[in-house]
This record gives sequence, structure tokens and C-alpha cells, in this order.
Amino acid sequence: MSTYIDSLNWRYATKKFDNSKKVSESDLEVLLEATALSASSYGLQPYEILVIKDTELRLKLQQAAWGQVQTTQASHLIVLANKESFGEELVDDYLKNVSKTRGIAPEDLTGYADFMKSKLMTLTDGEKTIWTARQAYIALGNLLSAAADMKIDTCPMEGFDSEQFNEILNLKEKGLNAAVLVAIGYRSEEDETQHYKKVRKPKENLITHL
Repeated sequence: MSTYIDSLNWRYATKKFDNSKKVSESDLEVLLEATALSASSYGLQPYEILVIKDTELRLKLQQAAWGQVQTTQASHLIVLANKESFGEELVDDYLKNVSKTRGIAPEDLTGYADFMKSKLMTLTDGEKTIWTARQAYIALGNLLSAAADMKIDTCPMEGFDSEQFNEILNLKEKGLNAAVLVAIGYRSEEDETQHYKKVRKPKENLITHL
């Protein structure tokens, strides 16, 4: 069995963190870089990654997360916030980066820009929100896998009031919405759920070869 599969079997949604153990700055940077390298549609990454360290701020967020202790107990709390909507600037800013990074003349990217805009600008604001949230969830999956590979514990969390999070973190001003949370750190020895056997569907009920 590969070490990667071993790592995925090792990970679980941690319920109790050891608040005396902190993720080092160097490990945090590696984890964030891995998350930033996540795939996204057209490479646009229509979301932001917020790393919450401040204790007082996390106490406020805990109340908006139904009192769940992982928000304050873990080493760090990460919020993946998707763009609620966007205009052509999303594509334009990305292609400026492509031009600079790859040394391609902007005019040579016009056709690609027009293609992306023809697909994305026809979406309603509601459809844009759904699409950007899906992109944030791709990053979530990569974050969880990367953390497991680094033996950093995580707990992905959807149990929170996004409107309250948006208000506390001033996300509306940036056109963002809190999509999903991830508490990261190290499991407590008192967390009994770490000993539970992992339950997944049998492969024959999940995977179809055609």
C-alpha cells in the first residue's frame, strides 16, 4: 500500500485537538502552498484562503459556528471564501498573470480570454456563486490530502452561519462568502474518534468501469 493511501487512511475529521501543539510556520507555509496549487476551472481560483490565528477573533467565530470547539482548539482555523459574483476582471486579471509568468504577449491571449468570457459571463449571479464555491471545494480536498500527507490533522466544517462569518470577517466588502472551514492542528489523545475504523462504501458499489 502506498504511503499516500496510508496517509488517507490515517486522516479523519478530528473532533478534539491538542491545543498545546501548534503547526509550525514552515509546515503551515507548505500546506498553504499545496492548497494554492490546487486545480481550478480555467486556473482562475475564484476564492481566497483566510488563515485565522487571532484568539479573540476565533472566539467570535466559534459562536457563529454553533459553539464547535475545533474552531478555537485547533492550531489554526482556515476559511475558504468564494467570490459571490464576478465580472470580466476575473479573466482579465488572470490573463495578465499568464502573460507576465509565461512571457506571452497579451494580444496573443485574446482568443482564450474571449472563450472564457463567453462561458462565464453568461452565468447568472446565482450560478456564479455556485461555480466559485465548487472551485473552493476543490481546494478543500487538496488541503485535506496535503495535510494528511504531512501528518497534520484537520476537520472540515460546514456547520456554521456563513452570514455571521461574512460579517465578522468583513467578507461582503470584498465580494466574498465563507464557503467552508478547516480546523488544522494535532489530534488530542482524548479524541476517541481517532480509533474508529474508517467507513467507506465498498469499491464495487462506488466505482464503475465502462
